[in-house]
Amino acid sequence: MSHSITTMPDWGYLTTELVSYLQADAKAVTLAGMHTIEHEYNAQYIARHYQYQLPLGKLQLLELTLYLPYDTKSAEIEAVRMTAVKSALTWYKSLLSQNEDNESVGYEALIFDIQLVGGSSSFNKNDSIGKTTSALQRLKHNFGFRYFLEDLVVDMSESMQQLQVFSWDDWYSIAAAVRTPCELWRFLAYHLEQLQHSAINHIPSFESEDDLVERFLQSPDLLAPAIAVDNVLIKNEAQDEPNSALVAITLAYKNQSSTAQMYRQHMIQAATIWSQLSMQMIDTYGKKHVANSDEQAGIPLAHWQQQLLDESLFSRHELIRTLYRHPKQSASLQKDGYVVHQHSYESLGRHYVLVFYGQESKGPNSKAAVQPKLANIAQDVATRLPIIELHHVVVLGIDFITENNEHFFDIDLWIQPVDAMTQRERQLTKQMQKLKQQELDKQNKPPSSNLDSGESAKVKTKKLPQVQMNLTIPARKDKH
Repeated sequence: MSHSITTMPDWGYLTTELVSYLQADAKAVTLAGMHTIEHEYNAQYIARHYQYQLPLGKLQLLELTLYLPYDTKSAEIEAVRMTAVKSALTWYKSLLSQNEDNESVGYEALIFDIQLVGGSSSFNKNDSIGKTTSALQRLKHNFGFRYFLEDLVVDMSESMQQLQVFSWDDWYSIAAAVRTPCELWRFLAYHLEQLQHSAINHIPSFESEDDLVERFLQSPDLLAPAIAVDNVLIKNEAQDEPNSALVAITLAYKNQSSTAQMYRQHMIQAATIWSQLSMQMIDTYGKKHVANSDEQAGIPLAHWQQQLLDESLFSRHELIRTLYRHPKQSASLQKDGYVVHQHSYESLGRHYVLVFYGQESKGPNSKAAVQPKLANIAQDVATRLPIIELHHVVVLGIDFITENNEHFFDIDLWIQPVDAMTQRERQLTKQMQKLKQQELDKQNKPPSSNLDSGESAKVKTKKLPQVQMNLTIPARKDKH
């Protein structure tokens, strides 16, 4: 184990996003065996248990922070680390025994942090760690499978069957790399698979977490969920052909071409922008509606936030790419306004409608004219969209503003929850759509492109409050 000091990494936005999925406040945990460590090594520890309900399942994290005197020897640190991990494994086995009937899909992880307290070889037992005046320095250390194969021998068929152990540094390095809750979940599945494969063959399948996450992010399998959604959209006639960007990125990944790294950087950049946009919109909404109907109905802001944050790297890439493509549109389109439909490539039932307002202040498609109709647009789309799994329609009203050579997006957001139609209701809706299309064909007229809601069949909508928000963000100057 290297006895070096690590600096605070760039966490990105994922750790902040996870807060929206937290089920309850963190619970303090007492670990058997840690009292002995505190007594023998003049140490202190803090263990907290977090439970997150992500869209794909439950994530449970045990964060264990151990505080040691700065002059603790390397051999002692290694001995303490091994005892601490064993204590966490024992706690985890006890947790499993208490939840034997819980069949929900989930992952469990231990995040182990070691901090050295400088300036003194002893703690003031009357003070908590958070109040100590000594300087804290985080120790850089790693695990990987080789540690459990060669150093800490445990029964892999039991203790390590589910619990995944990471150092603090590795965990936040992974979070900064994968960027989204969706990719974090899939990486944990991939990481567990590699651990189990190594256990069976008694040969480590990876040397470090950094290497493994890099391999994960370079795999074409990263795009498999988006391809699955794309295929269903085509099958349901929600789109005519495969998403061209998805095809290009998938081929680049499969062929490991030089453009693969470029696409990856684009997706990472888009993920960050979407995170900023989503978090700020909900924050703005929360400040303006401290005691609104949403809270009275028992629906926390996190519910709405999850609808925006539950997007994969590729899904965020497509949403942001659509936004920043606007300045390249024709002058007539920008003047008159237009609509772009974009489906979530993470959740089949979430559909986006991007309404770019016309530039004429008194025009029929101006912000003043269309903004009050965002709810009608959402209702209309919910009715017309041929996707049985539909659960939310998200409408973005976008005003592109230029001031002093600076570009901004002024964005209105309407989130419409929708109950999925029954098969019979969906069939009737499709029949109505076909009849209307036949009538249009007879009249030799194209389908209406007006931003108004138009005619609509009956749609089943949940009796939940909608969310309407507004946010002004700067438009990026560089090309995407």
